[in-house]
Amino acid sequence: MRRVPAWALLAAVCAPVLLVGAWSVAGVLQGPGYDPATTTISVLAAHGAPGYWLMTVALLALGTCYMAIAAGLRPAAGAGRAALAGGGASAMGLTLVPAPLKGGDLGHGTVATTGFVLLALWPVLAADRSGVRVPWGLRPRVCAGATAAMAAGAVLLLGSLLGGWAPGVTERALTFAQALWPLLVVLSCRWSAWTTAESPG
Repeated sequence: MRRVPAWALLAAVCAPVLLVGAWSVAGVLQGPGYDPATTTISVLAAHGAPGYWLMTVALLALGTCYMAIAAGLRPAAGAGRAALAGGGASAMGLTLVPAPLKGGDLGHGTVATTGFVLLALWPVLAADRSGVRVPWGLRPRVCAGATAAMAAGAVLLLGSLLGGWAPGVTERALTFAQALWPLLVVLSCRWSAWTTAESPG
């Protein structure tokens, strides 16, 4: 099995840390009137927001992390790696179409939706169906379960946005899950490679 390089592991560790760290600091900069439960992350990255530049840098770094992981995740199927890289490109693309401080924006919504879809689909597309010493993070059933969970989260997010009930919480849970999953996959691949190398014969 092809190994996942250490730099891909570093990128996978950085992705969720960058995401949570950026929205936490930007939320503080936003002031006491900002409610993370009812307001989406996009407001933090809106042009003119106190944390605009912080979130812009974080989105660019996050997108770079996703692309680096996709490049280094050699045991995964090519379609999944392409979808993960596309999710990274979408994260970077959000910096070109920031959300307004109030109301919606078609361009921002389109890029954000594309990113959510790609990051939900990449696990099932990345599954290794060879059946030979497959890391648990690339096993078809595990990958299908991850995609199903993220798809359910996306539907819940849509419902919370339309219904106005805690969309900030739903969005943060979904984006964190999508940032964490690549790390779990990378760890499973490196563990599988290590145990294979250590096993006799």
